[in-house]
Amino acid sequence: MRAQKGTCLALLCGAVIGALASFAARGLDAGQVTGVPPRLGPGGVHRAGRDDGGPVLTGIDVLVREEFKSLRNLRIGLITNHTGVDRFGRRTADLLRNAPDTKLVALFSPEHGLGGLLDQADIKDGVDRRTGLRIHSLYGKTRRPLPEMLRGIDTLVFDIQDIGTRFYTYISTMGYAMEVAAEHKLRFVVLDRPNPISRLGAAGPLADADRLAFTAYQTIPLIHGMTIGELARLFKHEFGVDCDLQVVPMAGWKRSMWWDETGLTWVNPSPNMRNPTQALLYPAVGQLEASNLSVGRGTDQPFERFGAPWIDPSRGGHRTLAAALNAAALPGLRFAPIVFTPTASKHKGQRCGGVFITVTDRERVRPAEAGMALAWHLRHLFGKAFDHDAVLNMIRNAETHRVWTSAKAPSAVSEAWTEPLRQFEVKRRRHLLYR
Repeated sequence: MRAQKGTCLALLCGAVIGALASFAARGLDAGQVTGVPPRLGPGGVHRAGRDDGGPVLTGIDVLVREEFKSLRNLRIGLITNHTGVDRFGRRTADLLRNAPDTKLVALFSPEHGLGGLLDQADIKDGVDRRTGLRIHSLYGKTRRPLPEMLRGIDTLVFDIQDIGTRFYTYISTMGYAMEVAAEHKLRFVVLDRPNPISRLGAAGPLADADRLAFTAYQTIPLIHGMTIGELARLFKHEFGVDCDLQVVPMAGWKRSMWWDETGLTWVNPSPNMRNPTQALLYPAVGQLEASNLSVGRGTDQPFERFGAPWIDPSRGGHRTLAAALNAAALPGLRFAPIVFTPTASKHKGQRCGGVFITVTDRERVRPAEAGMALAWHLRHLFGKAFDHDAVLNMIRNAETHRVWTSAKAPSAVSEAWTEPLRQFEVKRRRHLLYR
C-alpha cells in the first residue's frame, strides 16, 4: 500500500511538472508574453503589483469597457504589434475585428513586425493568419502608410507599447502615420499605454532640428517622460502634425508608477527589450549603440551589459573600466567586470571585456547622465579604440557632443541641456493626461 501511494504521488508530481512545462513552452512559442520575475527594489524589497482588484486599464481595456462606442461605424486601419493586447492577453486586432458596428480593414506593423520577433532591416508585407487581413509593413519599402494602403480606411488606430526613449522607433512610426492621417484627412486614434520609465520625467539633450531621423522624430529630449497618447498630443499641438486626433486614456495609471505597480503583464516590446530593468537602462546604454561596442545583443541580458574586444580582458581592461565607473558613484548603479561572447549582432563570436550593470536603487538612476558618463570614461580609458564620434548618432545634439568630448569630468555634461530641457518642460506640461 505504501509503495502504491509513493507511485501515485510520483505520477501526480510528474503530471503537474509536465503540465507546467507544457504551459511554459506554449508561452515561449508565442514569443509574446514573458513572465518576468520581480526585480528587487532598494533594500531587496519587492513592491508588488496592483493586485487589490484595481488594475490599470490601458486604452484598449477602456475601449472594451465602453463597448467600442467611439469607433462605431468606422473603417479602421490598425497600427499595432504583439504588444497590442488587453489585460487578458487578447489581441487588439481580434477585439476590433469582432467589435460591433466597426470594420477592421487592414493592419500596419512597425519595426520588428506584427509578432515582434524580427530583428532585421527590411520587413515584408504579409497576411495575419487569425484575421486574414493584409499586414502593411512600415519598416520595409516605406515607413509611412502609402495612399494605396489607405483605400477603404477612414480611421487609423495606434496601439503599440513604447518604452519612453526618443530613439526607440515606435514613436516615429506613430508620428509619420499622424502626418499621413493629416494629409488624407483621416481620424487618428491612440489607445494609450504606460510609459515604464515615466517616473524619471523628461531628461537629457533635445534632438537638433537639423538632425531629425527615424531615431529622432522631433526636437524632444532623449527621455521624454510621456505616454504614447501624450506624445501624440505634443506632436499635434507643438509640432504642427495637425490630424484629427483622439486619445483613449488609461484608467488607474499614475505617472509615479513603475511597471510592476501597474498589475499589467510585461510583453517584450522588441526582441532585445526583455524586462523593465532593461527599459530603465536603455536610455543610458543605448547612447553607445552606434559606436563599436556590443550593448549585449546576442546575449541573454541586452542593455544590462556592454563591452568590446578592445576592452581587452587579458590585460584587465574590464576590471579597470568597472573600477572607474564604480568610483564615479553613478546614482543607483553598480558595475561588475565580465567577459562575454555575443552570439549575434556586433562582435558576434568575439570575446569581449566589459561590465554588467546592476540597478541598486531605481529611484536614483539618471540614465541620460549615466550614458554620458559611460561614454566619457570609455574615451578617457581607451582613447581612439572607442569610436566616440558615433555617440552623436544617438544623442543627436551637437552641443552636448562637443561638451562631453571636451569636459574634464562627466558631471559637467548635463549643463549643455539644462535650459533647452526647461523650455521643453513648458510645452510638455500642456499635454499631460495623468497626475
